[in-house]
Amino acid sequence: MEDGIVKNDDGVARVGSFMLAEGFDRKHESVTRLIENYREDFENFKDLKSRKVKTKGRPVVEYWLNENQAMLLGTYLKNSPTVRQFKIRLIKEFDKLKKQNQALRQHQQQPEYQITRDAGKIVRRQTTDTIKDFLEYAQAQGSKNSKFYYGNFTKMVNGLLMIVNGRYKNLRAVMSVHQLMTTTAAEQTVVIGIKRGMKQKKFYKDIYQDVKGDVEIFAESHGQLDVIDSQLRLE
Repeated sequence: MEDGIVKNDDGVARVGSFMLAEGFDRKHESVTRLIENYREDFENFKDLKSRKVKTKGRPVVEYWLNENQAMLLGTYLKNSPTVRQFKIRLIKEFDKLKKQNQALRQHQQQPEYQITRDAGKIVRRQTTDTIKDFLEYAQAQGSKNSKFYYGNFTKMVNGLLMIVNGRYKNLRAVMSVHQLMTTTAAEQTVVIGIKRGMKQKKFYKDIYQDVKGDVEIFAESHGQLDVIDSQLRLE
């Protein structure tokens, strides 16, 4: 089993039922049935969060339990050496992630974080304005799906610069000062590349590939950083 079974879900530590089934040495169907049979018990500790996961057959519901819900599930399962060790691991991972989130909140209260975050917002607006110009440019050249470039450029930067362990509605909200600065510089690279390509009247698809190449070179020189990154690593 891979490290890091407890994940950050927009600031809430959760563990998926597939991981729980594996760790507790149970079939996933039996774990989800247990959760559903005692739904009211689990909802004493917030609403149950779930999502559908594609499998070879029909989509399967996976539950994402918070700390209290995961601990409650553990009490419903008979102990064995495997189960006991997994319970210990769960407690340690939830505790580590809580401390890490606390360290992040303290980090975000620092003046340098606020200054960097505000500066990044300015560059982000410049980036979105430039991408908007690019969309119009692409549409004029016959693009039918230009609207997707908004997300594509963002995914490009985040994917090349960040290792994301969790799910976040706003990735920048959990970045460190160093990550914010690096992301801002990468977005400036995107802006320069788009403007250069349009000035040279290149085909919009070629501009995108050129910008991707520029960001790849940038990422190679800076490396990927974990979210939440090593600056917040706990001893």
